[in-house]
Amino acid sequence: MTKIWPFAAAALLTGTPVMADPGYYLVTVYENQGEANIDYRYWTVKMPGSPETVWPEIGVGYGITKRWYTEVYASYIGSSNMATQLSSLNWQNDYLLTQGQYDFDLALHTDLIYKYGGGGHAFEYGPALQTEVDRVQLNANLIFERPFNTPTAQPTRLKYQWQAKYRWTPKFQFGMQGFGEVGPWDHWAPRAQQSHRAGPMIAGTLPIGTTDALKYQAAFLKGSVYSQRGHMWTLQLRYIF
Repeated sequence: MTKIWPFAAAALLTGTPVMADPGYYLVTVYENQGEANIDYRYWTVKMPGSPETVWPEIGVGYGITKRWYTEVYASYIGSSNMATQLSSLNWQNDYLLTQGQYDFDLALHTDLIYKYGGGGHAFEYGPALQTEVDRVQLNANLIFERPFNTPTAQPTRLKYQWQAKYRWTPKFQFGMQGFGEVGPWDHWAPRAQQSHRAGPMIAGTLPIGTTDALKYQAAFLKGSVYSQRGHMWTLQLRYIF
C-alpha cells in the first residue's frame, strides 16, 4: 500500500507547491460590520496505511465595514508521528460585492499565506457565490492559489468548494459539502491526479447572553486527497462578540 503521508507533510512544511493544501472549510461572506470573533479551526486528513495528519488553526477576525471582513490566523500541522508545529501565518480579506440586489450574493475572497520552512509562499483569491431557494442555502466558490517566492516558477492552481445546506433552525442546519483541487487553472491535471471529496455537514449559531454567539460548522468528507483515497474531518468554531 502506498504511503504518501511523509511526502505530503514535507510538502506542506517546506511550502513546496507540488500539491495545493486541501480545502477544508467553506468560505462564506456576509454583512458583519463591527463584529469581532475568535476563530478556531481543526481539520484532519487520513489515508489508508498512514498516520492521521492534523491542522489546528487559531485567529481573530473583524468586520471593518458591511462589505469588508478581515482576519489574521496561524496554521499548525502535526500527527501522531510528528510534533505539532507552526506551518503558516495567514491574512484573510473578504469583500462583499453585492448586498441583496440580485438573486445571488457575490464576494471576493483573498488569503495571503506566509509559509514557514522555505520553499515560497502563496496568495489565494477567487469568487464566492451564495443564493437561496426557499430554506436551502447554496454556495459555490472558486479559489485560485498563486505561489510566489518559490525556487522555480509554479503555476496558479485551481480549487473549488460547494455546499447545499437546509436551514432547519438557526441553531441547527444540515446538508452536504464538497471540495476539490484540479491542478493548474488553465491546464487541469489528468483525472487520476485530481482530488475530489464530499460528505455531510452540520452548522448553526448558538446565542450566548444577549450579544455574543458561538457559530459552529463541521463536516466529514470522503473521496480523494493528494490524488489518493482518504477522508477528512473538519471543524470550525467562531466565538462572536
